[in-house]
Amino acid sequence: MSEEPQKYDVFQAIADPTRRKLLELLAEGQLSIASLSSHFTMSRTAVTKHLGILESAGLVSSQKAGREKLYRLEAKPLQTLKQWLEFYEQYWDDKLEKLKMIVEEDK
Repeated sequence: MSEEPQKYDVFQAIADPTRRKLLELLAEGQLSIASLSSHFTMSRTAVTKHLGILESAGLVSSQKAGREKLYRLEAKPLQTLKQWLEFYEQYWDDKLEKLKMIVEEDK
């Protein structure tokens, strides 16, 4: 009996700086594992594991092209992150506006 591979969400996937860098690289277009690995000091196997986590979160897809595998960014799941950040952006805008009003009242 084999275990199901762990499913990662967007927040877990982008928590690691290596994976964020991979997403940046893939934002420029499809890249092979060789091209991606050239940007890191780690092994191709390690880069492949990071890509697997990104793929599990739906942020990356891959396809075979001859003997190599090409990876591409799938940006749609980043919408969840964008919505979460927008909430906090509004929260901080409101707090800063209140602080500004308090400071201006004291003048």
